[in-house]
Parts: sequence; structure tokens; C-alpha cells
Amino acid sequence: MDKTHDYRTLEEIRQRKNELRRQIDRDNEHISQLWGSLFVKRKDSTTGQFVTNLLSHGAMMIDAFLLVRKLRRDYGGLMQSLRRKKS
Repeated sequence: MDKTHDYRTLEEIRQRKNELRRQIDRDNEHISQLWGSLFVKRKDSTTGQFVTNLLSHGAMMIDAFLLVRKLRRDYGGLMQSLRRKKS
């Protein structure tokens, strides 16, 4: 941030206001460009990329399923005992 300024005339205030307006406009333009770059449409993938993505997502789903199954098996009794104590 800029340090405080001592303004003596209305013209100095107007100049500072115009300078701040230009900075704000420049920042808004920069933010608009960055925002637009976030939502760039991807190019169409080839069949090979589609199959690779499908296999990758399938492997992640199987891994997540096995993790949940293992956690329920190992900690399922603990959770049931905690539920009984609350009742």
C-alpha cells in the first residue's frame, strides 16, 4: 500500500483519484484475463486419451472402494461400540 499523502488542493485530490481509477481499471483487466484463462475449453481428446482416462478413473474408483471396505472391516467394530455407548 502507498503511504498516506498530504493533499492541499482539490486538483491534487482529483489527480490522485484519476491515478487510482487507472490502477483499478488495469487490475480489473488483468483479473479478467486470468479469470478467462481458467475456463479455457479443452481440445477434443483422441480415442487413446479417452481410453487412458477411462482406465485411470476406473482404477481410482476401485482403489477408493477397496480403501472404504478395508476401513469398515478394520474399524467397523469400533464405530458400532461408539454408537451403542451414546444410546
